[in-house]
Amino acid sequence: MARDIRELFKDDKVVYETMPKNHQERFLAKLEEDLPVTNKSKFNWMRIAASIVLFVGLGFGAFKFFKPNVEAPTEIVTTTETDETKTLGDVSPGLKKVEEYYLASINLELSKMKYTPETKDLFDGYLLQLDELDKEYKRLSEELTESGPGELTVNALIDNLKFRLNLLYRMRDQLKELSTSNDVTEEVEQSI
Repeated sequence: MARDIRELFKDDKVVYETMPKNHQERFLAKLEEDLPVTNKSKFNWMRIAASIVLFVGLGFGAFKFFKPNVEAPTEIVTTTETDETKTLGDVSPGLKKVEEYYLASINLELSKMKYTPETKDLFDGYLLQLDELDKEYKRLSEELTESGPGELTVNALIDNLKFRLNLLYRMRDQLKELSTSNDVTEEVEQSI
């Protein structure tokens, strides 16, 4: 069954077909009809604009990256009341998240507390303690601003936030105990 192709050509069993006249011209005309070639200008203004934006961006990035580290002359700046104090968020993004977590938790717990005349003494005592912790936090923030971030100062700021949150948790627990004892007392009085 398998035959050598050379033998087929020798035996003239392969028929040579010729292309019809103007075949190539008709093919190109149909191709042009289906897929017309549009003349595009070599200098497309969008390409030029994109290239300029790219070069400006690369130049700016290279300038920022390779900028020489020249130290500015140091000046002695006296702190006044208008200077802002630094917080944990100014030290690092991770500490900012910690600070935001504790402050949000503290505000949430404060918003859940219900102030009643029966709980006035309890509230006042805890609010005095919270005020003292807040003053200490401000003092530590000023220390952070003046002396820069140190491990002890940062840990003290975080501990201060923890103490405030734990203080609010204890206040919440005492309010629950107070409300349950008031409920029991009311039930006893109603049954009498």
